Amino acid sequence: MATFDSLKDIKTIIFDWDGTLHESMIIYQGAFLKAYQFLIEKGYAPKKKWKEQEIKRFLGMNPQEMWASFQPSLPKHVIGIVSPMISKEMKDSIELGKAKLYQGTLEVLSELKSKGYRLVYLSNSKIYYKDAMVKAFQLEKYFDFIICSEMFDYIPKEDILLKLKEQLPKKWMVVGDREVDVKAGLAHQAFTVACDYGYGTESELSSAHAHIKDIRELLQIINT
Repeated sequence: MATFDSLKDIKTIIFDWDGTLHESMIIYQGAFLKAYQFLIEKGYAPKKKWKEQEIKRFLGMNPQEMWASFQPSLPKHVIGIVSPMISKEMKDSIELGKAKLYQGTLEVLSELKSKGYRLVYLSNSKIYYKDAMVKAFQLEKYFDFIICSEMFDYIPKEDILLKLKEQLPKKWMVVGDREVDVKAGLAHQAFTVACDYGYGTESELSSAHAHIKDIRELLQIINT
């Protein structure tokens, strides 16, 4: 793991979205359960009472990983029905103003922007989702780069960053709530900040350089 004597040289801060800045379960849980009910009705899944923690584990995965983890044997043509069903439900929720950011998110982004950091939105999501979030929260005011994994055919985040490395001033900080975020940061010798309030487990975030329990704590780290 890279060591950092000072954070004063950091120029670029790369943010995950769901579970880091956006409280995703508010719009994801209902969409997931609606799709699962469809699978029950069509005989592709057994009746089940899902626990919130079980649903949370899918957040942070790209769609391909999510379906492989959920039910590897689910036919592709069925995924082709239920995946757009979840997408539509979530898009509708975003457009209806139901999406919610963690308290203090925009204030943190605004302050970091004012301090001259290059800010990057990097989400394991589809393009429609990224675009809907940009519109809902005017994210172009804060982020210099707004990127989702579908734009790169769902390759891992560390590989996306490899393609962008010449455009992003060094040194980097990566902020996220899942192992994929920590892994991406460490792969590029970035300072990694784990969001313990998100959807990752303690074990998958154990390699991060720092941990926060509120996005506003990031400012304390930056000003150290």
